[in-house]
Amino acid sequence: MAGNNEPLLKKKVYFDNCPGCKQDRKNEASLGIPYKEFFYVWIVTLCTALPISSLFPFLYFMIKDLHVAKREEDIGFYAGFVGASFMVGRALTSLLWGMVADRYGRKPVIVLSIISVIIFNTLFGLSTSYWMTITTRLLLGLLNGLSGPIKAYSIEVCREEYQALGATLVSTAWGIGLIVGPAIGGYFAQPAEKYPEIFSQDSFFARFPYFLPCICISLFAVGVLIASVWLPETLHKHNSDQVKGVSIEDLETTQYKPDFKGHIGVHEESGLPRKENLFKNWPLMSSIIVYCIFSLHDMAYSEIFSLWAVSGKRYGGLSFSTKDVGEILAISGLGLLLFQTLLYPPLEKLVGPINSLRLAAILSIPLLVAYPFMAKMSGIPLMLIVNLASVLKNTFSVTIVTGLFILQNIAVAQDQRGAANGIAVTTMSIFKAIAPAAGGAIFSWAQKRQHASFLPGDQMVFFILNVVEFIGLLLSFKPFLVQRCNN
Repeated sequence: MAGNNEPLLKKKVYFDNCPGCKQDRKNEASLGIPYKEFFYVWIVTLCTALPISSLFPFLYFMIKDLHVAKREEDIGFYAGFVGASFMVGRALTSLLWGMVADRYGRKPVIVLSIISVIIFNTLFGLSTSYWMTITTRLLLGLLNGLSGPIKAYSIEVCREEYQALGATLVSTAWGIGLIVGPAIGGYFAQPAEKYPEIFSQDSFFARFPYFLPCICISLFAVGVLIASVWLPETLHKHNSDQVKGVSIEDLETTQYKPDFKGHIGVHEESGLPRKENLFKNWPLMSSIIVYCIFSLHDMAYSEIFSLWAVSGKRYGGLSFSTKDVGEILAISGLGLLLFQTLLYPPLEKLVGPINSLRLAAILSIPLLVAYPFMAKMSGIPLMLIVNLASVLKNTFSVTIVTGLFILQNIAVAQDQRGAANGIAVTTMSIFKAIAPAAGGAIFSWAQKRQHASFLPGDQMVFFILNVVEFIGLLLSFKPFLVQRCNN
C-alpha cells in the first residue's frame, strides 16, 4: 500500500497495482480540466451514438426498396420494427455489460462495443432483406454495452468539480451523435441518385444504396478503436487483504462514499465495504424512471420527424428528400454543440439539473404543437422554421437527458456506477425499443385519417408525443423525483 505525506484531513488511501487508484492520484495532482481524457470520452460516446438513429432518414426508402410493405401507408409500420430491434438487443444485455464493467473494468467493455459497431453497422448497410436489417441491428444492440460504462467513466477520469462537465460531455456527444448520425444517413444514402457524377448506376453503391453512410460511420469507429488503446482504466481493483488493514476513517476519504446515514457498512468477514441495494436507492430509481419516459419520447420523435419530413404532402408531410433532412439535422447538431459548450454549464450551475430539465420539458410542449402546421408552408420560410424548431427541440431533449445523467451518477458510489448505469440503460432501452415500433404504427395509422374530425393526420402523432412529454414533466417533481445530495 502506498500513501502520501499530506495532512490528516486531506489523507487519501491508495493501493498498489490498482488502475483506479492510479487515476485518482492523477486527478488529485492535476488541478485543471483533463482535456485528453474528456476528448476520449467525447469520441467514444459519439462513436456508439452515430449508428443508433443514422438509418431514420433513409429507412422509409429502404423499406420501400425491400418491397415488404404492400401499401405506402404501411411503410411506417415496418420501419418501426427495424428501429426497435437495436434497442431490444441493448435492453437484453445492458445490465450484464454494466456488471462486467464493474467486475473487469470500463476499458474492455468500451473496446468490445466499438468492435461491434464496426462489424454490424457495416453489415446493416449491406442488407438485402427485411430480416437481415432486423438481425444486424439486433446484434449491434446486443453487443454494444458502452452506454452505461461511459457515463460512469466520464466522471471517474476527472476531479469532483469537473464531474458535471464530464456528464455534460457524454450527453452532448450522445445528442450530437443522434443528430449527426441521421445527417450522415441523409447526405450519403442513395449516392448514385444524388451524386451521379461520382457514383455511376452500375457501381457497388448503386447496388447497395444505403452502404455509404454505414461505412462512413464504421470507418470513424475504426479510428476510435485505435485511439482507445490510450484510454486509462478507472475501476478500483482491491482485494480483501489490502482493505483489511485500512481503517474506516481512511476508507471514507477514498473512492468509497457514505450512504444516506453518513457512514459506510463493512462486511464483517472480508472487511470490504458493503454495497448498497441499487433497487432500494430511490434517488437512483426515480431518476431512471423519468429518464425512461423522456427516452421513449425522444426516440419516437427522432423516428417520426424523419418519416414525417420525407412523406408526401398529401399525407401531411413535408415532401423533403433525405438530403434535406440531413441538412436540417446537421444544422441542429451544430446548434446543439454550441448550446452544450457555451450555455448549458452556466445554466446548470445557476438553476441545477432538475430545474433545467423541467424548463426544457415545458418549452417542448408548445413547440411540438406547432409541428403539424408547418406542412402548410413551403419554400425558404418552411426550411427556416423547420431548422429553428429542430434546433430548439434537440436542445431541449439533450438538456433533459444531461440533467438526468447527473442525477443518476451522484446517486451511487463509484464502485456501483457501472451496474447503476447498466440498470438505467436496460430499462431505457426497453422504452426505446417500444418507441420506434409504436411510433411507426401510430404514424402509419395517422396517415390513414387525414380527414378525421378530431386531430386529423399528423396532429394526432404530435399530440401523443406531447402527452408523453407532459407525463415526464409531472414525474420530475417531488415526491416522485428525489435528488440525492452529492457526496
